Amino acid sequence: MVAYYKTVESRLTQIDTLEPGCWINMIRPDEKEILAVSQALELDPSFLQAALDEEESSRIEVEDEATLLVVDIPYSEEQKDGSVLFSTLPLAIVVTHQNVITVSLEETSVVHDFTRGAVKNVNTSLKTRFTLNLMLRAAGKYLLHLRQIEKISSKIEGELYKSLRNEELIQLLTLEKSLVYFSTSLKSTETTLEKLLRGRILKLYEDDQDLLEDVIIEFKQAIEMAEIYSSILSGTMDAFASVISNNLNIIMKVLTVITILMTIPNIVFSFYGMNVQDMPLPYTWAPVVISLVVTGLVWLLLKKKHLY
Repeated sequence: MVAYYKTVESRLTQIDTLEPGCWINMIRPDEKEILAVSQALELDPSFLQAALDEEESSRIEVEDEATLLVVDIPYSEEQKDGSVLFSTLPLAIVVTHQNVITVSLEETSVVHDFTRGAVKNVNTSLKTRFTLNLMLRAAGKYLLHLRQIEKISSKIEGELYKSLRNEELIQLLTLEKSLVYFSTSLKSTETTLEKLLRGRILKLYEDDQDLLEDVIIEFKQAIEMAEIYSSILSGTMDAFASVISNNLNIIMKVLTVITILMTIPNIVFSFYGMNVQDMPLPYTWAPVVISLVVTGLVWLLLKKKHLY
């Protein structure tokens, strides 16, 4: 899919054709669309194909008057069981002499916020500023998703205290994997932005320089949050694996105590069931009384020793 947007009267408006100063948004484009756009802008088609590989790493590439910036942006998807899967997707931003092109495999919340007008003061003719606004929005989404992961993990922790199953631990493992993806993507993107700041790859005015520094600060904050949450989550998983094991041990201990207490009446009644003459106590009530007394004494002993 290919869509064209341009700032008209301070508002981002979708237009029908490619024009100078417009933003070209490409989501999972096919070969015909890639060829058409690359020919219209005299671009290397590989620039537009860069983000179509899910394993594409963050990087900067310059060729003639076109600059390719590949970054990883956060992506969330709700599963059939109601859980949320957090991951990252590569986003290619191609800055040419007159246009900005974005290419991605899926429509992410970062790009969608721009297309639906949620981001204010967007000017597609200011290509560097527009690119940095995309990056700033991506950093904000990272922080948002990290807070969501923290809330989900806290909710699961509350269930783990009384859990004897592995489902909660599996959910925490999924969150930990998401944090690894986030942390890796954030660090590689931060390195790319640092190169952008030092390398004079894009023309940066003073306001652009300040905005880029703000973007880098946001990414560094997201990196710190991801590392903290990952460390906490890892410790939590280890702790609650022990909690689950301890809960099982408690159940086994209770069952063992019950077995011991139930064995005592069985022994007494078995003794009185023997074919032996002249038992010291009557057959009717004596076994019951003896069983109750001995069972009570054993229970008190176990209670005193904190074994029950």
